[in-house]
Amino acid sequence: MNAEERQREIVRAARRTGSVDVNDLADELGVAKETVRRDLRALEDHGLVRRTHGGAHPVESAGFETTLAYRTTVHVPEKRRIATAAAELTGDAETVFVDEGFTPQLIAEALPRDRPLTVLTASLATAGALSRAENEFTVLLLGGRVRPGTLATVDHWTAKMLAGFVIDLAFIGANGISRDHGLTTPDPAVSEVKSQAMRAARRHVFAGVHTKFGAVSFCRFARVGDFEAIVTDTQLPAAEAHRYALQGPQVIRV
Repeated sequence: MNAEERQREIVRAARRTGSVDVNDLADELGVAKETVRRDLRALEDHGLVRRTHGGAHPVESAGFETTLAYRTTVHVPEKRRIATAAAELTGDAETVFVDEGFTPQLIAEALPRDRPLTVLTASLATAGALSRAENEFTVLLLGGRVRPGTLATVDHWTAKMLAGFVIDLAFIGANGISRDHGLTTPDPAVSEVKSQAMRAARRHVFAGVHTKFGAVSFCRFARVGDFEAIVTDTQLPAAEAHRYALQGPQVIRV
């Protein structure tokens, strides 16, 4: 097996299981650990994986997107801290858009309960979680085609509903955020919903773990400078956070 074949197998394994381990790959591929590490460095250079201590996980791209079920299993402590910090930015907002994804769902669950709030979302999981909670929320679930992997609605029905609202604050997620390419997602239908949410909202907050930074997908829907705040975890280096802050948003690392 040559390097190209080996690297294809590594990417397939990462996408199949959600992550790969250097030791396991060395055993499975019959090569030295340093060979696997070189392959992972090459794959990271091509934007296909993001290396971690002892392994790697797949980077979402134009042709690959992780499911909601998988997202509930990785970086959960970081996502909970991020969600709590993001929810504290609600301020005096009375209407809030919560994007699809696990971190936005956690934000919705952390929203202040001391006053009535209207929450709009395309996420079935978020709508279900909020409707079961004892609170003052009014939940509006946007209609449309349900994507099975993310359990969220998309297409023109969703965007048309959003176009009829003026929203105080939007909590936005993305598959990738880059200083050069802005915020991106693999699916044009998802991109249109996010774009419409950006247009409908007065204020915008991005929340996502450090692995989102530097990743680029197919469809761009916003610029870094469109956001008042970016909330992430402390594994994003302070110097890199400062570079994003130079484009306009406050960068909060928790």
